[in-house]
Amino acid sequence: MSSPPARPPTEPESLQAEMIRGVAEGDNQALASLYDATSRTVYGLLLRILSDPSAAEEVLLDVYTQVWRQAKTYSAERGKPLAWLTTIARSRAIDRLRRGRQEHQLNVPLEEASRAARGESVEDGVLAGEVGAVVRAALDSLAPEQRDVIELAYYGGMSHSEIAAARNLPLGTVKTRTRLGMMRLREMLKPAWEGML
Repeated sequence: MSSPPARPPTEPESLQAEMIRGVAEGDNQALASLYDATSRTVYGLLLRILSDPSAAEEVLLDVYTQVWRQAKTYSAERGKPLAWLTTIARSRAIDRLRRGRQEHQLNVPLEEASRAARGESVEDGVLAGEVGAVVRAALDSLAPEQRDVIELAYYGGMSHSEIAAARNLPLGTVKTRTRLGMMRLREMLKPAWEGML
């Protein structure tokens, strides 16, 4: 069975691909044009993932710095320009979230002392940390394509349609990967929940 013919790129996609080629050749104006054409969409994704406008602005600059350095690696055959940009943005945003979690973990003993001073249970905080670790381990064990759509949906706040557009996938594929991933998570997490109750 042959695959369907590739859909011809739309005019904005062609222009964006041309801008990326210009960036790859070291054209500052091409980068400025690409930024003007795409930064609102990229910023919106970053803001949904990070929930912090100043962090989203900082990561936005990181994204276009990475675009400047890696424009030569872009291949139109592997995806649309905006999908390439949102993949970079998502990766940078998740890196930022992980850094924030690591910094948070360094401060946990102070938070536990503060909770104890307020009369709150240290055990509740420890349990919440354990639950988070179990969920993260279960997510990490999913197939990469299932983990990707679930992280975009639950951490990134993206709808199935937005994920389909960002990943250049059919909507049904996104829904199937999400459903299968969630079923697998439920299977893996059921013993952990029962052990905690």
